[in-house]
Amino acid sequence: MLQLGDVTRINGEEIEPVDVITFGSPCQDLSIAGGRSGLGGERSGLFFAATRIIREMREATDNEYPTFAVWENVPGALSSAKGEDFLAVLQELAAVAGETVPIHRPAGKWTTAGEIMGNDYSIAWRILDAQYWGVPQRRRRIYLVVDFGGHRAAEILFERDRLPRNFGAGRAEGQAVAATAGGGAALAGGALRPDDGLAYTIRERGGCPGGGKGPLVQEERTGTLSCRNDQYLVTRGFARRLTPLECERLQGYPDGWTDIPDYIDGKGRTRQAVDTARYKALGNSIALPCAEYVLQGILDQLGRGATLGSLFDGIGGFPLIWETISGPGTARWASEIEDSPMAVTAHHFEEEPDE
Repeated sequence: MLQLGDVTRINGEEIEPVDVITFGSPCQDLSIAGGRSGLGGERSGLFFAATRIIREMREATDNEYPTFAVWENVPGALSSAKGEDFLAVLQELAAVAGETVPIHRPAGKWTTAGEIMGNDYSIAWRILDAQYWGVPQRRRRIYLVVDFGGHRAAEILFERDRLPRNFGAGRAEGQAVAATAGGGAALAGGALRPDDGLAYTIRERGGCPGGGKGPLVQEERTGTLSCRNDQYLVTRGFARRLTPLECERLQGYPDGWTDIPDYIDGKGRTRQAVDTARYKALGNSIALPCAEYVLQGILDQLGRGATLGSLFDGIGGFPLIWETISGPGTARWASEIEDSPMAVTAHHFEEEPDE
């Protein structure tokens, strides 16, 4: 898989056309924790870099590629700027599809699931919560599907009923997702399994366990992983920090997925995959079972062997799922804006030599 590097420097006309483009532009400016700067924020504004790349590719291929796009983000995108940011998202994606009729914001709040139908395209969105998709973590995320070639977006998101798969199938030796990933962390070696079968965490509020500097707030099951190193497990009243391995399992990744060798960053410096970087990358990543549900729905429309490109790739979650379900080598390229997650993806997906 080709590593394209900094997403802001990519020209969609010059990269290999693919059937599906996934992008989860940084969400910090859309979340409550991130200060709600909205799409005008420095990081979430990168959404428009992704749509530019998609538009350039479609123009260069006479609107043949990509056929589908998938956007993943925090639920705060629906209410950011009193709903105006999500309206901008829909308007921008409709414009990429060639729509000239404006989209208007509803009188009330945006619904947590919805659909827009154009003449030759469709957009559907839905909030998926990871705790109902095989991992013991409450992680609500918007998944938005754009079908640039028809009216299949709603069918992909709403009209199927099946359980998450075992990601171990379909990968080459040494690249398979942990066999228990579909069942979540409670089944992954038992590391997060208290006596009642549920995983619990508490999040730090102004201090560490036992430090006496602030209260600890307990949450049933597992709270959403953040990019901060403040996730704790409670078992029989004892609190301890979750390990990076456990966080990998909470997201559905193979054991040790972010534990990579030293790598060279964009400035030529040697870096280590320290725990701080691993926590941040995992907190910003996707819960694999939710994303797999969406991608499998798209693949059902395209057929095995269809290709994927991943913008703002994080740690390779979308390519990992896609090669599991569509076949080795079908994830064609990936990009990022930060060195550490790029290094994780590069470690797990060999870059094809120049012809």
